[in-house]
Order: sequence, then C-alpha cells, then structure tokens
Amino acid sequence: MTFLEHLEELRKRFVTCAIAVGIGFVICFTFADELFRLLARPLLSVLPEHQGEMIFTGLIEPFLLYIKVGILFGVFVATPVILSQVWAFVSPALRREEKKYAFPFVLFSTIFFLGGAFFGYFVIFPVGFKYFLSLTADFFSPKLAIKEYLGFATRILFAFGIVFELPLLSMLLARMGVIDDAFLKKYWRYAIVLLFIGAAFLTPPDVVSQLLLVGPLVLLYQLSILLAWIFKRRPPAEKE
Repeated sequence: MTFLEHLEELRKRFVTCAIAVGIGFVICFTFADELFRLLARPLLSVLPEHQGEMIFTGLIEPFLLYIKVGILFGVFVATPVILSQVWAFVSPALRREEKKYAFPFVLFSTIFFLGGAFFGYFVIFPVGFKYFLSLTADFFSPKLAIKEYLGFATRILFAFGIVFELPLLSMLLARMGVIDDAFLKKYWRYAIVLLFIGAAFLTPPDVVSQLLLVGPLVLLYQLSILLAWIFKRRPPAEKE
C-alpha cells in the first residue's frame, strides 16, 4: 500500500471508531447522572461526614459534565469496536497464519483495557483519595468541583486502561518480528525510566499518582517479556 492508501485506510478506521463512540455516547448520555454518581462514589465514600457533596461554579457546567460523562463511558462501550479497528489496520503487516489471532486479540485487549480501568476505580481511587484527604488540616473543608474531579478520574481510568495493554502490545510486536524477549530484557533499565516518564504524562501532576501507576507498570513489563518469548516470530525450522 502507498502512503496515501495508508492514510485513507486510517481515515476509514477512525470514522468507524467515531461512529461507535457516538452510539455509545447516545446510550450513556441517557444515564449520565447515574454514571457520574457511580464514578464519584469512591470519593464521596471517603469524604468527612456532612461534607459528601461536590460543587460547580458555572451555569452550564452540569450540562457539560453530562456530555463529558457520556463521551467517557461511550468510549468504554465502544472499546471492542475501537480495538477491532486497530487490529484491522495493522493486520496487513501480519502473515496469513497470524491473522487468525484477530478474535483473541480483540477479546483480550478489551478485557485488559477494561480491567485496567476497573483496577484504577476499585484499587487506586480508594487508596489515592484517602491519602490526599489525609493531608488536609483540621480547618480545611473539602469542597470539590465536579469538573476537576471528572478530569482527574478520566485521566486515571484511561491511564490504567492504556498501560494494561502493554503485554498485548508486546505480544503483537513480537509476532510481527519487531521485538523479542531478549530485546525487552536488554533494555529493561531504559524501559523503567520511560515508564516513569509515561506515568508523569498519563497521571495528574503528583508523585503519589505516578507511583501508583508505575508499580503495576513494572509488573506488566515483566509479563510482556514472558508473552514476547511465547509469541515471538521464530524461523520455520523452530516451528512445531
């Protein structure tokens, strides 16, 4: 394929993803209030008694909030479609026998992405919120803005969703012959530095959030080495 043909293929995949997210948005916007209550539950559950409320400072802010909530959950709903389009875009670079992994890739990448988001929600949110609120003095009264909380929660959920894809990305690159387990082992020190840098970009600007992300990232990197060894492209003589 020529460069322009690649761009046209990418445009088609992007349009399909946008349509899927749009459908997910329409569905989720209908339940935006309930979804935001669910999203805010880990924070509200650790707020001091009689202070379990959130504020807004702009007249149209609640409406914009519901739109953003609809988009956020619309992306999660459309995750299988998005990942299937990613596979469809990269599959021409794979050999014929490797294209049979389409369904497992979409299935497990969806599970890993949503699993990362659930990990952020059920594990990182409670730990992080308790820590941040423990830093407040007795004369502080937390009045948290809904806009700021949604932005914080969105970054954390997507950060963990994306980084949980690291093992599957390594598996795919290994099957394509781009990397192998020896490569990942050789450059693991540089990878750790890059993981810290990536965590700084993906998380809010505080050390605690970055460390909470780097810990699982290091474990996922070790899993990536194992998957790269299992699925690396081998010469025909080494195949069973």
